[in-house]
Amino acid sequence: MDTLLLYFADERTPALRLAEALQLQAAAIERHRFPDDELRLRLPFAAGQAVPAQVLLYRSLNRPNDKLVELLLVAGEARALGVQRLLLVAPYLAYMRQDIAFQPGEVVSQTIVGAFIAQHFDALVTVDPHLHRIERLEQAVPLGNAAVCLSAAPLLARLIAERRPQALLIGPDAESAQWIEAAARDQGFAHGVCSKLRSGDRQVSIELPALDFRKRQVVVLDDIASSGRSLAAAAEKLLAAGAASVDVAVTHALFAGDALEVLRAAGVGEVWSSDCIAHPSNAIGMAPLLAEALRKLL
Repeated sequence: MDTLLLYFADERTPALRLAEALQLQAAAIERHRFPDDELRLRLPFAAGQAVPAQVLLYRSLNRPNDKLVELLLVAGEARALGVQRLLLVAPYLAYMRQDIAFQPGEVVSQTIVGAFIAQHFDALVTVDPHLHRIERLEQAVPLGNAAVCLSAAPLLARLIAERRPQALLIGPDAESAQWIEAAARDQGFAHGVCSKLRSGDRQVSIELPALDFRKRQVVVLDDIASSGRSLAAAAEKLLAAGAASVDVAVTHALFAGDALEVLRAAGVGEVWSSDCIAHPSNAIGMAPLLAEALRKLL
């Protein structure tokens, strides 16, 4: 089946890395924003050109509100033009945190966005989605075995092993345990997980695990760095407990607002991330891992 990878200009570099790994042709979707904020998109198909039977759309869903509209528009036009199979590569998958209604009438975005993706795409490949109360991605995105969840933890662990061979891995909260355990298992690191109490989007308190941090090179590992407050609070506690250094490694470098400045002020040294979201801290590329998973779906 002939296959084309489509991408948007702001994600050209990681998309082309993936196209190269898969040995696929790639083309950019033209995007224009009107003064009223509506979007005009144009798929790269000339008049009379044969449309590929299968399309991979590369779109990481950070800053998701515009991007979800893009998915709707691209999928609708691709199907209308005759694309038979449409696969979404979303290294970061948005709206997965809200997986339960804590107040009457509160929207459970995980199931709604998951159903939206399943309605418009035949397969999904993502990395370290923020899943807490479910065990499998297909429970949020009902695509069966075509909903594929990968992890950057082993790749981050190898990077940490190169940069900090004697590292002590720490997770900022219980939710990070799965990534900490995977990374520690891969490289044999000593590890532990903090306890966290959140009282607001940017208000957190951290309790360290019962470990000896004196003179240790500590790396705080998590799936997402958003406001940076949890990571910063952990770093401050670790340095106060005698850690020689504290670095941060994350899959998804959201770093909203002043997050990086907050981390630096807390004493964090290096910050490493995957290229699931383009950011100056990117230190590992996900293309080989994504390509391996996609070969089984194409």
